[in-house]
Amino acid sequence: MSFMLSKNKIKFIKSLDNKKSRDESGQFIIEGNKIVSEFINAGWNINLLVAQPRWTETFPERALQNIEEIIDVENNELRKISLLKTPHNVLAIVNKPEFLINWNEILNNLTLVLETIQDPGNLGTIIRTAAWFGINNIICSPDSVDVFNQKVIQASMGAILRVKVHYTNLIDFMNRISENNFPVYGASLDGMPIYNYDLSANGIILLGNESSGISPSLKKYITQKIKIPCFSDTTEGIDSLNVSMAAAIICSEFRRKTRGYSK
Repeated sequence: MSFMLSKNKIKFIKSLDNKKSRDESGQFIIEGNKIVSEFINAGWNINLLVAQPRWTETFPERALQNIEEIIDVENNELRKISLLKTPHNVLAIVNKPEFLINWNEILNNLTLVLETIQDPGNLGTIIRTAAWFGINNIICSPDSVDVFNQKVIQASMGAILRVKVHYTNLIDFMNRISENNFPVYGASLDGMPIYNYDLSANGIILLGNESSGISPSLKKYITQKIKIPCFSDTTEGIDSLNVSMAAAIICSEFRRKTRGYSK
């Protein structure tokens, strides 16, 4: 256990707010009682834990065995390093996981494919949605927001522990998908209502950019265009749904039709 929050450590911690620093160091920040607790309970290797002593003391010693360094601090010191407006009791630095795309897993399950999702809150919420509905893989275009962005982590509420997020060239990915005659459901305003489809238990759910939707280069891979119909008498001011909200509704309908509800 260490008891000193040096200037160099403070500088390094704050640098992780930058994607380049996260990529170079292979590390990212998690903050908050709930999220850090979930990482600890999952046995995730934690490089550095900076916390108020009363928070650390709530864990049995065996739960802290995977933490390389623990620094006890008071609230004013947490404020120096926190990326949040209101610091919690704890901050931790962990290694970024590296996932390879498991094609057998992709072709036998439901997978979300996201093109140019730019808002951190949207991506974090989609990750949380995927975890809730038992979707284990999300494929992102390289120009989507970084999954290890602090705002994404906060919005995912620990779901990043349960969902593998990959970044890859979507044209190459979809080319391989099409070779396997795999269903690709694309969310589009000119699609058919999702409630009219016999949905499959496995397949691709393709969601596009918040403002421009799915690009023409990816539309050609869609086998079935789906939409969430509007039940309002007027669409003034509500011409579409937020992409993370749409993801939740679509995932729910897929699970309702292919798995039912048993509990």
